[in-house]
Amino acid sequence: MLLNASYEPLRVINWKRALTLLFSGKVEVLEEYDREVRSVSLSIRMPSVIRLHALIRVKTRGVKFSRQNIYARDKYECQYCRRRLPPSELTYDHVIPRSLGGPTDWENIVTCCIPCNRRKGGKLLEQAGLHLRLPPKKPAWSPYVSLTVGLHNPPESWRNYLAY
Repeated sequence: MLLNASYEPLRVINWKRALTLLFSGKVEVLEEYDREVRSVSLSIRMPSVIRLHALIRVKTRGVKFSRQNIYARDKYECQYCRRRLPPSELTYDHVIPRSLGGPTDWENIVTCCIPCNRRKGGKLLEQAGLHLRLPPKKPAWSPYVSLTVGLHNPPESWRNYLAY
């Protein structure tokens, strides 16, 4: 994992890129794995967490619209029956159905379980007898939160640098 000079997580990079940054003098190693990378004349432990020496300004681009980010925004909870489920048992639903002109965007998509999705079908909430837990809106996450969205079991050495 690559950290900014301020210890803010930037992104996950592969070990080859981490070694390139290390040998070019742009980073320092904070945590290492037990495994080693060997060449003819050198043996070095694989970096797990590295920190840049120079601060990089992070542009806020907004959160990418994706199924995983919708689930994360709604905390993996059906917005109709409020059950918390694993991603394999979730889907998403258009609050205003597409057949009635509903857009596919942050303000019209919610996480729901498959039974509630079937119950709602192509109807409006009132017609299906369902109520939303919260109105859907576009999230305003900071970059390090979006990095952790897909990490359910990060390596132990990363845990001190991630916000849970």
